[in-house]
Amino acid sequence: MTNQPEKSVRTLRVGEQVRHVLSEILQRGDVHDDTLSSHMVSVTEVRMSPDLRHATVFVKPLLGKDEDAVLKALRTNTAYLQREVATRVKMKYAARLKFLADESFDEGSHIDALLRRPEVARDLDGE
Repeated sequence: MTNQPEKSVRTLRVGEQVRHVLSEILQRGDVHDDTLSSHMVSVTEVRMSPDLRHATVFVKPLLGKDEDAVLKALRTNTAYLQREVATRVKMKYAARLKFLADESFDEGSHIDALLRRPEVARDLDGE
């Protein structure tokens, strides 16, 4: 039981290291891909599996432009990115990377829009 919190701290720490490495690679333009070199991509979060063998990478292109094309380019270059992460983050195994669009910004905007609706604002003022 005592190892459980330590494990989660470890997975969070490794996930943050992977996020920093991927952000640096994408920012410096180390990936030779036209789509990735023409888009600023934010790596918003990396979630590691408990055994650290799998990493789910959440990304968002700047201004949300060409999200599908950016995801396709990242997936096309996954092998290169996995090798780079394995080299730069000292891990026993190279984590398999899975790229997904970060929808949290869209969800936040949607919730904000709902809260601003007149009927909801009226109900909230009544409290």
